Amino acid sequence: MKSQTPKTFSFAEAFCSIFGHQLKVSKNVTEHIHEYQCAKCGMEMTDTANGILAQLTPKFKETNKYLANFYKRRRRSRQRHFANAS
Repeated sequence: MKSQTPKTFSFAEAFCSIFGHQLKVSKNVTEHIHEYQCAKCGMEMTDTANGILAQLTPKFKETNKYLANFYKRRRRSRQRHFANAS
């Protein structure tokens, strides 16, 4: 069984739990998907497929990284295609 260490008290987390997070965009993954970070407590959030904000977990980080690479490759191929057509 794992022993849990007691969590330290943070005024920033208490402030955010009462008044809400002050989210700022920290990374644009695509035009519609962004990663956010709270200016007060540092909590990271991201958009989900349903358009709901969720806490940024390692699985979401990996998914966002894959989407960003896919989106960049897609945009590059479209730019080359249209550049050659003119």
